[in-house]
Amino acid sequence: MSKILENLLYTESHEWVKLEDGKAKIGITDHAQESLGDIVFLNLPEDGDPVTAGESFCDVESVKAVSDIYSPVTGTICAVNDALADSPELLNEDPYAAWICEIKDITDKESFLSPAEYEAFLQKED
Repeated sequence: MSKILENLLYTESHEWVKLEDGKAKIGITDHAQESLGDIVFLNLPEDGDPVTAGESFCDVESVKAVSDIYSPVTGTICAVNDALADSPELLNEDPYAAWICEIKDITDKESFLSPAEYEAFLQKED
């Protein structure tokens, strides 16, 4: 069973979101990293890049496939976790500590799932 943290919000495309001080920190869920397998490369966005809710803003390459990561909010990237460029495996080791980017100036949001709703969604998906 995938680990789901109670202090985060989730999307149906398996990103987690932490809303804090008008910003959104984004990463992939434990379920996502389990499905991907060993992550070998991450094509990170750039600080200052605009992102749109529901659209891809970076991609992750695993031994199995390349998968898009979708932004759950519309805004501007204000921080990127550069450690992932050299160590993409951090996403496998602890996907909730290895955030991908932070977004500011949020103008639009997807509908998020609570931890309980995400858990129910995963059960239906299996």
